[in-house]
Amino acid sequence: MRKSLGIVGARGHVGGELIRLLAGHPGFTLAFVSSRELAGRPVKDHFAGFDGQLAFENLDPAAVAGKGADAVVLALPNGKAAPYVAAIEEAAPETVIIDLSADYRFDDGWHYGLPELTRSHGVGTTRISNPGCYATAMQLALAPMLGDLDGPAQCFGVSGYSGAGTTPSDRNDPDKLRDNLMPYSLVGHVHEREVSRRLGHPVEFLPHVAPHFRGLTITANLHLSRPFALDEVKARYRERYAGEPLVRVIDEAPWVSAIAGRHHVEIGGFALSEDGRRLVVVATEDNLLKGAATQALQNLNLAFGFDELTGIPVETAERP
Repeated sequence: MRKSLGIVGARGHVGGELIRLLAGHPGFTLAFVSSRELAGRPVKDHFAGFDGQLAFENLDPAAVAGKGADAVVLALPNGKAAPYVAAIEEAAPETVIIDLSADYRFDDGWHYGLPELTRSHGVGTTRISNPGCYATAMQLALAPMLGDLDGPAQCFGVSGYSGAGTTPSDRNDPDKLRDNLMPYSLVGHVHEREVSRRLGHPVEFLPHVAPHFRGLTITANLHLSRPFALDEVKARYRERYAGEPLVRVIDEAPWVSAIAGRHHVEIGGFALSEDGRRLVVVATEDNLLKGAATQALQNLNLAFGFDELTGIPVETAERP
């Protein structure tokens, strides 16, 4: 029996990616999509790949809860999720909620859904916080070396401007970004706090926005508590992510241009200092897919007992 699912905040980039993924999922039926700006317009007119008759609705929290969907995905800006969560918990507490914002990533009452690291705790959960895009790439890049890190890990990040959302700002203005690299939130970024908390190790994160639309890259600088050989490092990463179709470990440094439109993370470019105690690792991902919509679908699949990769075109994990 197919499960009904609604999306709140479907106008944004991530909402659109999730709609396209759900259009090909055999286990979910898209029951409603809520967007104040697009209310009344057919969904298929805005998102290629969706062929149903559904139209956008402008639904307040009570109306969303009243839909009685099996699952609701909240694709809202930070700070906007709580009224919807409260309404659903009062009217339809068994509804699965996936929040794509940062609002519940620090709440121990919610499952933190980064399947490659937290999968064993996610089956059957009903309150799921989707990790941040940068936070996903950083954690996957750092996790294999946890326990052997000496001091904070430094992560230099560059993302396409889709990561700044659809509300106009300097960080998603193509004219201001042209021939530019824009630093922002260089201390205390929410993803810095998120990764430090989840890994139990301090991370220093330096985010930037670039002129491209989608895809992000992280260059992680790791000081190590003992000397390592390069082969030992590569073997550790390959062993840690063996059998993970959405994490690909490669020798060369991955390019952000090669990850756009793909559903996996690439980790590579391993470089060691002469003394073997400083490691540099590069990770790339599509911030709208594995950094958001693809990961949300992984979490939905786990919550409802589907195969984790149902509806995710895994073949795109192979570079052409």
